[in-house]
Amino acid sequence: MREHVAPHRIPDRLKERPTWLLGQAAARASSLLAAGFAEHGDGLRGYHYRLLVALEQWGPESQADLGRDTGIDRSDVTAALGDLEALGLVERTVDPGHRRRKIVSITESGSATLRRLDVVLDDVQEEFLAPLSAAQREQFVEIMLLLNDQRATGS
Repeated sequence: MREHVAPHRIPDRLKERPTWLLGQAAARASSLLAAGFAEHGDGLRGYHYRLLVALEQWGPESQADLGRDTGIDRSDVTAALGDLEALGLVERTVDPGHRRRKIVSITESGSATLRRLDVVLDDVQEEFLAPLSAAQREQFVEIMLLLNDQRATGS
């Protein structure tokens, strides 16, 4: 992924466009997240974290539902779950009610890993939001929630 553009190289027509600024902020956040996982994630990445979080919050789920609920493509979910299963962080079992369906569960080791990764994510959030005051951070999150709420766009 490409790093955000140096401020002196941003064309004037883009400098204050919200979509440009949001894209640059997203690129910086993504870069920080990738670096945090690379340094402390033991080979895990953001999508692994997303799957573990979903399993811990919602409990055992089919692979297909897990993909839909996390917004991860079906084939990518299968590969990522293979990674997590090889590390003993999740278990996949056959659904007795539907033999072609796999049910995924987080293991105790997966929950422990998730708690460790939460610290990595907390550090990334802190670094990303460092220029903002506590009040600005709250306002930023509220604005992001509003901008990402499909009801706000009429969809």
